[in-house]
Amino acid sequence: MSIRFRNSLRTFLPTLALLALGSEATASTLNQNVSWTIDRAGTTTKYRTVAYGDSIFAGYNGSVSSAAKYSAPTVNAEYLSAQWGTDIENVRRTKSGAVASDVYNNKIVAERSYMQASNTRVVSFEMCGNDGLQARSAFKSQSGTCDYSGLTAAENSCKTYVTAAMDYINANAYAGVKLKVVSNLHYPGYAADNVQSSCKDASTGATVKMQDKFLPALARMNFMMCDMARQKGFTCADNFAQYMGADYDSNGDALVDSDALRYVAGETQASYVTRITSTLRSTLRDANTHFVSASSSYDYIQSDDTHPTYNGSTVSAGLFGGTTGSGAARYTSFSGGKSPIWNQYGHERIGWAVSTYNPATP
Repeated sequence: MSIRFRNSLRTFLPTLALLALGSEATASTLNQNVSWTIDRAGTTTKYRTVAYGDSIFAGYNGSVSSAAKYSAPTVNAEYLSAQWGTDIENVRRTKSGAVASDVYNNKIVAERSYMQASNTRVVSFEMCGNDGLQARSAFKSQSGTCDYSGLTAAENSCKTYVTAAMDYINANAYAGVKLKVVSNLHYPGYAADNVQSSCKDASTGATVKMQDKFLPALARMNFMMCDMARQKGFTCADNFAQYMGADYDSNGDALVDSDALRYVAGETQASYVTRITSTLRSTLRDANTHFVSASSSYDYIQSDDTHPTYNGSTVSAGLFGGTTGSGAARYTSFSGGKSPIWNQYGHERIGWAVSTYNPATP
């Protein structure tokens, strides 16, 4: 081994170790870009979908060198391929650990060329999860009098950059794009947050239940994303409802829980927040145990209590570059518009949620 290589390795390994620590509260970010084509038999026509975001769309799995092959955007590409009868190239331009400003500036804006290609038909994005996670981590470390300004700052940043992202995509995406989607936030660690804070509220002098502070803030962020989508020509994949509510009626209100929790176009923020934090709060469940019936459940969250579970293998994505490849779809048709595993993994559920808005033709 040469001296130059040994010195380079000594410099590289500490960086690798730092990135491997995790993404919830660290400042580390990791580019995880992948291009995967669903290669459908009997056609050479190919359309593109582009997905911008952080570790959720990246398919983060705890590794600095790989990610889920079938993260949500690629899952949706399978649905599109079956619906349109064509090949679908899914381009994921993502950065794990990135806050909303980073996703906007260094992915959506800096890498706009991907959505400007003339075969692009779908553009989707997600952001704000790391803004919330970092604010939550900072709040949990507080002692003395509680300071809520970090949570407020996360909300404000989310609104600023979600709005900017929609405006920028509207102005810069290829004119033939048929669908633009924003995905909102699930609540990772919901059960773990059912504890009191270490700090004390200035008004009451008592500690506060962490869920009671974080859930309303998350609800306001999610409402903003979906309502902004309504105003700006986007659709909203309501991941909070898909993850946090069961797929049956658990409270006897004649509505499936995951449907009852969904954003309703045109409702007020006050109405939505009340519904999520009060009226239907008893139906919320940690997504580690997502009930598909009264007696059957699946785990939507990996062991880090943050990132979605996934089906299938991984692809290179991270420090050693990203995969560009193709392969046949796992499923070539979908009975009732759903794959056999649509509700069994976190990424499958997001991909299906996006697919419900897919246009009939390209």
